[in-house]
Amino acid sequence: MRLPAVLLAVTCLAGAASAEDLSGTLQKVKETKKIALGYQEASVPFSYLDGNQKPVGFAMDICLKIVDAVKKQLGMPDIAVEYVAVTSSNRIPLMVNGTLDLHCSATTNNADRQKQAAFTNTHFLSATRFAAKKAANINTIDDLKGKAVTAVAGSVNLNQLAKVNTERNLGIKIMPAVDQAEAFLLLETDRAQAYALDDIQLAVAIARSKEPGLFMISDETFSKPEPYGIMLRREDAPFKALADRATAELYASPEIEVLYRKWLESPTPPNGINYNVPMSAALRNAFKTPSSSADPDVYVVK
Repeated sequence: MRLPAVLLAVTCLAGAASAEDLSGTLQKVKETKKIALGYQEASVPFSYLDGNQKPVGFAMDICLKIVDAVKKQLGMPDIAVEYVAVTSSNRIPLMVNGTLDLHCSATTNNADRQKQAAFTNTHFLSATRFAAKKAANINTIDDLKGKAVTAVAGSVNLNQLAKVNTERNLGIKIMPAVDQAEAFLLLETDRAQAYALDDIQLAVAIARSKEPGLFMISDETFSKPEPYGIMLRREDAPFKALADRATAELYASPEIEVLYRKWLESPTPPNGINYNVPMSAALRNAFKTPSSSADPDVYVVK
């Protein structure tokens, strides 16, 4: 008769030990009963504010899948989600100081950032390409020979453009622009025949333009694939393992196709804009073999 009581006592002790064994983010979430998701107000279509000022987007939906996994692991279905607006300049400091638990946006996972933060499995691959007017019949980088091409001053895109220009001796007239708005205006008004930028940002700019049908984005790239990942704190192995497991399960399921089409190939809130970005072969391969590597070579389709 005493055996059930003994088993109950052992079970309770095991449960207590399990709770005490928690560390890092999982311990913080269990104690505070909330998890903080960082978002950027205009990182379309990864995280931004909809018509009701609610954070939405492709990366936000992925983060919420990680939150579901946290709730399940901790046995706490009522964990509150706290949304924290961040900028490109403060997102890493806010992650390091514990304000954020996950950063849900279009953050490039690279070697320098991995010295300050960790990333879960890659959810998007971007690369520098160029946009041009279809009527100009400029399809490859070599077609840019002798043309005027714009890129934002001080950007990685401009550096990559200059490098290719020198290596291939193309004689491109490089026109640095103050910002993305000015660069696209140079393209729209034919002062520049092409505009070099991250491909997803080009797609957004074109979709928002007065006549999206006038423009194309090159197949050829100036760079290798650059991985975007959900950011979390470094040296928190249990939480990273959970996030990696949750994202790997999502990427192996048909649901990732649904989410991708929802945000990148369908009308999106609040204005019903479709960014028309088909899933690349490299990204499809990355979903089949999930990785949180910062090395672009990992994502190159052989």
